[in-house]
Amino acid sequence: MNKRMVVALGGNALGNDPTQQLQLVKKTASTIVDLIEEGYEVVVGHGNGPQVGMVNLAFEAAKKYTDNTPEMPFPECVAMTQGYIGYHLQQSIECELRKRDLKKPVVTVITQVEVKRNDSAFQTPTKPIGSYYDKTEAERIAKETDFVFAEEAGKGYRRVVASPLPVKIIELETVEKLVSEGCVVITVGGGGIPVIKKGDSYQGVDAVIDKDRVCAKLALDLKADLLVILTTVDKVSVNYRKPDQKDLDEMNVSEAEQYLREGQFAKGSMLPKVESCLEFVKNSEGKALITSLQKAKKALQGKTGTVIHK
Repeated sequence: MNKRMVVALGGNALGNDPTQQLQLVKKTASTIVDLIEEGYEVVVGHGNGPQVGMVNLAFEAAKKYTDNTPEMPFPECVAMTQGYIGYHLQQSIECELRKRDLKKPVVTVITQVEVKRNDSAFQTPTKPIGSYYDKTEAERIAKETDFVFAEEAGKGYRRVVASPLPVKIIELETVEKLVSEGCVVITVGGGGIPVIKKGDSYQGVDAVIDKDRVCAKLALDLKADLLVILTTVDKVSVNYRKPDQKDLDEMNVSEAEQYLREGQFAKGSMLPKVESCLEFVKNSEGKALITSLQKAKKALQGKTGTVIHK
């Protein structure tokens, strides 16, 4: 049986608009195929923070100027971003595979992820989406819509929505079958379309599930050997941006938990990544790796990155 890997890509690494994204995903595709060449079955999950905010705001703006534009519910906006990000990734990965004379099908699965109706996250929105605004613009949009904004120090204001924990990946059986048959599968895009159980069916809700947390669940459910979280830094650091900053080659579970107690990792940044890796490592026989997109292959070879293990 081949080794199996789940890779989590950040939405910010995909660009702020479709044109920029088409260029950026070529580099992403090269990295993904590097990992395939290392002998892994690769499953790709990705974020959609900038993209889903852009789609949602575009419909809101269009609705203001013409009655012909329908209101677009937030879950449908998540589904749209799954589709067009998946299309870009799929096309670029297929192209890169052909360049290297590798024959593997690539497919995107529009994925729903169940969350709990009573998840406390719905009471306190924290997940940033969309573009940055100055205070005046953020206040204007907030008055015209029901959007909630929060400030990110030194960057500006972004809309925030609830970020509930993933409970169940609805299309898991389909993903498992495709992976087992040799496909490169792009799934749980944007954390998945958040849905709650309603009778015998599901109903979409306004939220964005953290892509690192749902990729950790996906890795557990698929019995992956490795969870790889790709970010903007080569290694995880403690005492970040301080004179005594230390870059970590590895962390075992107890060390990682100690760093969490010390508050070493920032919310909305490295914290969910480390917590997601811990969730996977503690409940599986696998390992986790955090590194940058550019250094993924070297990290897999042990030359950089931070490995989290038991």
